[in-house]
Amino acid sequence: MAERERPGGTRPLFGIGLSTAVRDAARTLRLAAQADERGLDLFTVSDHPYFGGRLDAYAIVGAALGRTSSVAGLVNVTNLPSRPAPMLARTVTSLSALSGGRVVLGMGAGGSWDHITRLGVPRLAPGNAVRAMEEAITLVRALSGGGRPVTFDGEFYQVTELEPAPVAAPPVWTGSVGPRSLAATGRVADGWIPGHAADWLSERYRTSRPVIDEAAVAAGRDPRDVATVYNLPGIITSAPLSRTRDGDGRWIGGSVEQWVEELTGAVLEHGASGFVHFGADGTPADVTLGRWAQEIVPAVREAVAGR
Repeated sequence: MAERERPGGTRPLFGIGLSTAVRDAARTLRLAAQADERGLDLFTVSDHPYFGGRLDAYAIVGAALGRTSSVAGLVNVTNLPSRPAPMLARTVTSLSALSGGRVVLGMGAGGSWDHITRLGVPRLAPGNAVRAMEEAITLVRALSGGGRPVTFDGEFYQVTELEPAPVAAPPVWTGSVGPRSLAATGRVADGWIPGHAADWLSERYRTSRPVIDEAAVAAGRDPRDVATVYNLPGIITSAPLSRTRDGDGRWIGGSVEQWVEELTGAVLEHGASGFVHFGADGTPADVTLGRWAQEIVPAVREAVAGR
């Protein structure tokens, strides 16, 4: 198997979304191992700790990384209000040390507040939640990479003379949606996962990405340093579909050839940095993973290589 580039590199990344249901625990770990064996770059899991029927996202990532050798793990995205930034820093640097750097930190400001507050977490107003997210990213990085003890007196987080982990901070991708969080992404993040499964042809992308780019420039950054990685549900069919998008322009899916054409265009014409596939029909997950990892992904990699 060819060595894979770590998240944050220049070639497009390909991953799969896995179930967090307790009843699917064995299958989730099996699919993560198959993703590794079949050359995918990452697996992702959602983070909804207020639901008793869901596995803890970081427990899944830790268990799956322990069974694999090359694939990276991403919580898509971390429910920050329930995971204080100093402890989140310890979690991701520990996972990075244990796995040889195979972690991406997905970060969210918190969206489902009616659920989040059931955990005993105080509700934050939208603006406060975004500032807390940006502050958390700054603190996670400060508590990574070794160096002198950190004292941080922020609006939401405070630490005193806390020793950083001697491990580099992982890349940080946000699930930003609103203008304030998009601007924060431009200032401090390494990647962006468009919300609501928006893709490169969607109105959400067209209106959101410029906010990130403008904020990056204002912060003295190159906008190209903020990757766009798409959560992409869709069916993979044995025969071509007459249309691959619905009446609202949302991607439905299609044959392997239609997927390859669409994703190649997304990379070469729209600058897409990666794709996380989620099955969208009743096809067995093992079958869908095989088509994605062994037919679509290699063809897109070949089509964009050296371009």
